[in-house]
Amino acid sequence: MEKDQLFSLLDDFKIETPSWGYADTGTRFGKFLQPTAAVTIDQKLADAGTVHRYTGCCPTVAVHVLWDFSMGVDATATAQVASRNGVRIGAINPNLFQDQVYKFGSVASPDERAQAHAHRHVNDSIHIAKAVGSKLLSLWFADGTNYPGQDDIVTRKQRMHGALRQWHDAMPDDMTMLVEYKPFEPAFYHTDIADWGMAYIFAREAGPNAKVLVDSGHHYQSQNIEQIVAWLLDEQMLGGFHFNDRKYADDDLTLGSIDPYAVFRIFHEIRTAAEWRNSDVSQIAYMVDQSHNLKPKIEAMIQTVTTAQEMFAKACLVDRDKLRDAQSRMDIVDAESCLRDAFFTDVRPLLAEWRKRRNLDPDPLVAYRAGGYAQRIAREREAARAASGGGSGSAYA
Repeated sequence: MEKDQLFSLLDDFKIETPSWGYADTGTRFGKFLQPTAAVTIDQKLADAGTVHRYTGCCPTVAVHVLWDFSMGVDATATAQVASRNGVRIGAINPNLFQDQVYKFGSVASPDERAQAHAHRHVNDSIHIAKAVGSKLLSLWFADGTNYPGQDDIVTRKQRMHGALRQWHDAMPDDMTMLVEYKPFEPAFYHTDIADWGMAYIFAREAGPNAKVLVDSGHHYQSQNIEQIVAWLLDEQMLGGFHFNDRKYADDDLTLGSIDPYAVFRIFHEIRTAAEWRNSDVSQIAYMVDQSHNLKPKIEAMIQTVTTAQEMFAKACLVDRDKLRDAQSRMDIVDAESCLRDAFFTDVRPLLAEWRKRRNLDPDPLVAYRAGGYAQRIAREREAARAASGGGSGSAYA
């Protein structure tokens, strides 16, 4: 691939960072507080704007409705804060797992109060999306059961079907619903949307503007995620990604920290669909979903974003003419070598040149560390906490 062609693809490769990734977060056992952690949505947007300023590829910020919007506050004011920080509001994430009424689930729950509460919240979220100009409604459910016989599985499936169809019909025509899945946690007997096939069926039945959201950490060990991606691409049902990594059963680690080759293989399937099958991959939403409990939050976000750019660039460099020839000859070694050669290419000099051409520092993390932003906000936010008598960020775990 020619350098200018690669740079053009990098121009179009945008990654959305999450507001909750900048706040104090932790595990179910607790959290370790950081002096630079954002508390307010204004601070989260300022941090997201800083990441975008150094990377040049993160123009939007995903938000969680309960954590980022207050009752009675004009949502357009938040959009204006985002604009002042050089970013826009991206995916709207309803919170369907935190309130006490969701003890037995949200719309799949047998509790009609929980169902009604969830419907009100999602409809409110759609109104917020309209107000801030968001085109994505991102849905993840903690719904499920912990014990055999606790509830009827098919009845819960039917409740979910009805809710998704109702919300789909309430969305504007230019909005996309993203349906996420997770095999377990917090439900440990059955989860109502447990895998990509269930998410596919729910999205297909909800309506034409519903797609599947693939979270790179939400799979069983050794599951072939790139095969799932390839199938969803071929079915025109891939809506987007939540980027993270994990070694065992949870996610939230920075992308590629455990298995960068897996990330590369996912991007390879996307570029193959675009180049071999003329698939329109321009609407795929690339989003980060990480809560950095130990790493400095902005540094971890920059690290994830630059890793995503590197793996994407490597996937663009696969010699697909040579790959097609090797596959036609059934030469397994040559075919695999096409992927290995691209993966082991050091693309950092290319990315540094791409950044220089766009008036960005060639090394975003080094430039951020030298800029003094972390030291400044640590002083400001510690002073604000002391003045208010303490406090912390979101309760996300």
